[in-house]
Amino acid sequence: MFGSRLPQKPAGAVSAVVTGAGSGIGRAFALEIARRGGAVLCSDIDETSAQATADEITASGGRAWATACDVSKLSAVQKLATQAESLLPEPVDLVINNAGIGVGGTPVGETPITDWKWTLGINLWGVIHGCHVFAPLLKKQGYGGIINVASTASYSAAPLMGPYNVSKAGALALSETLAAELAGTGVHVTALCPTLVKTNINANGRIVGKSSKLFDRLMDRFGMAPENVVRMTLDAHQRGDLYVMPQFDARMIWRTKRLFPRTYALGTGMINRFAAARLQ
Repeated sequence: MFGSRLPQKPAGAVSAVVTGAGSGIGRAFALEIARRGGAVLCSDIDETSAQATADEITASGGRAWATACDVSKLSAVQKLATQAESLLPEPVDLVINNAGIGVGGTPVGETPITDWKWTLGINLWGVIHGCHVFAPLLKKQGYGGIINVASTASYSAAPLMGPYNVSKAGALALSETLAAELAGTGVHVTALCPTLVKTNINANGRIVGKSSKLFDRLMDRFGMAPENVVRMTLDAHQRGDLYVMPQFDARMIWRTKRLFPRTYALGTGMINRFAAARLQ
């Protein structure tokens, strides 16, 4: 069961809603919450994958339900909140806005506008919708938490990842804003900013050209297991942390950019061109 440093519901285990729970980080969140004694509503745009996660939890003796949800649509997230109220045994006190996709490989000006809209619709508007719908509910009940899955891309601004960088930067800014607005209410906000996590984001996204090949190579060599990321994040959330940067490189990028912003931008561009040349 979860710790008690932050205000929690008066009694009982956590009741959580997880978006993008059909795979990757979202699935790992759902499984770990259930392992800690929580009840989980697993949502995903692919209801079959959400159901598979829920079935794995119930097969292990946990409590889970599944539903389809397209987080890019406000009406779908509002429906998700209604389903959570009817399905979960107690009021929601943890919302994890995780659903996301990856886009990259082309520079600004060449990236199709359709890719921009697709990425922002899920990665940014999905988080906006989740916070818009659930934050007032949590504030009214006086306890709970929101975890928004951002990325190191939210501040690293790597080349050829414009839509993804912008979407994650927005998710981080929203998390920081919401944390300030909810200070003292009993509702805590955490932003997860990992680097490489071993998920199917490349296979399910639109990362094209050399960037896709480089992404796969780096993932194989340096990717962290989602289970480890999730455990660190839930523990940090319980401590009241706003930022979670689970990997050393995420923390180093954060510090380097703030200390040497111009040098960081120039260096990032050079590293990207060097990596691309190696893939020739």
